Amino acid sequence: MNSHMILFKKSTDINAWLLQCKKAGKTIGFIPTMGALHPGHISLLQSALKADVVSVCSIFVNPAQFNDARDFKNYPATIEKDIDALEKAGCDVLFLPSVSEMYPDGLLHAKNYELGYLETVLEGKFRPGHFQGVCLVVHRLLNIIPADDLYLGQKDYQQCMVIKKLVELEQINIRMHICPTLRETTGLAMSSRNMRLTEDGRKHALKIFETLTYVKNNIKPGDLRALKQAATDQLTHAGFKVDYVEIADAGNLEIRNNWNGQGKLVVVVAAFLEEVRLIDNLLIHTDA
Repeated sequence: MNSHMILFKKSTDINAWLLQCKKAGKTIGFIPTMGALHPGHISLLQSALKADVVSVCSIFVNPAQFNDARDFKNYPATIEKDIDALEKAGCDVLFLPSVSEMYPDGLLHAKNYELGYLETVLEGKFRPGHFQGVCLVVHRLLNIIPADDLYLGQKDYQQCMVIKKLVELEQINIRMHICPTLRETTGLAMSSRNMRLTEDGRKHALKIFETLTYVKNNIKPGDLRALKQAATDQLTHAGFKVDYVEIADAGNLEIRNNWNGQGKLVVVVAAFLEEVRLIDNLLIHTDA
């Protein structure tokens, strides 16, 4: 569209404006973010710019999805830089709501989403309540922004699956696009949380991608437990505090201790370095 990005802070305003666009037959692509933008976010925006007439980004650090108050407080905020990056990249519309705008009734009587198994494993297990908070904010955003297309990053693999489940549960009419994780040339997955690492920490964080690659290169049919343990040990010896290294079914995230050589798997990792919690994953396309 134009080179002037429009900024909205009120949900009624952005909703009315976008409904006019839809009336005029324009399709809307939406990228929800928590700010602290990096090239990974911009690549999602570029996908939207290619496919949709109107591109919408939101920046909202969602208190409902932080199970650790300190983590919420430390989440990097770089709003001036973010606005600049979005404008340069050609974003049409930015939604920048306050907490009271997103949650006018507070969080006390928040809806509960039936996420089933997905909520009990991996991130669900280590960050209780986290995915309820994710669903709450995404559901609210999709009620405000009448998007045709939703763009998400594969780095948050389980979160993508949770949002897919939300879209099914609430029968939201939207196309989901899960876009590949963008990495530094070193292999480190781009993440807003990387900003909290020291220079040394960033170098050290490469070990996560190395470990994922190690699992990918060494997986073979049979018992997978020794491989998972070896990968966990690698990270522990490198000074990480490991939450998990797991191999799961790429389709439903069922944890695999055994593998018959069939079907796609995903290796998922969560580990702390310098008190920053990092996550990453790698798909293993194993139906050769």
